[in-house]
Amino acid sequence: MPLSEEEQRLLEQMEQALVAEDPKFASALRGSALVARSRRHAILAVLGFLAGIAGLMVGAIAALTAVAVIGFVLMLVSAYLFVTAWRRVQQGGDEPAAAAGPAAGESSTRRSRSHGSFVERMEERWRRRREDGF
Repeated sequence: MPLSEEEQRLLEQMEQALVAEDPKFASALRGSALVARSRRHAILAVLGFLAGIAGLMVGAIAALTAVAVIGFVLMLVSAYLFVTAWRRVQQGGDEPAAAAGPAAGESSTRRSRSHGSFVERMEERWRRRREDGF
């Protein structure tokens, strides 16, 4: 059963208070297994990127267009996977499910508000104010 928006907001406030009160304890609760898994994914993405470079070079040298294109696509996918894994490492493994997609009952505005840039958060606040009539 998903949490209501009020319950989610209260839970987020409690988490923020815990982090502010005792950051060392909060980081211990997050667990290092998520960080280790994200690091492994980042390392695999780097290896995939290097394999993509090799495929691109082999395809270009041997005039095999298909091999070069596959190598390039592998480079792009690996770069994307590296960036997402590295962000999770930098965040300390916080909220790994957010990258996979919204949870049941969670709106995209809630995700963008907590993970978006400053400008995106401000735009979201403005939109909510206009919808609420304030």
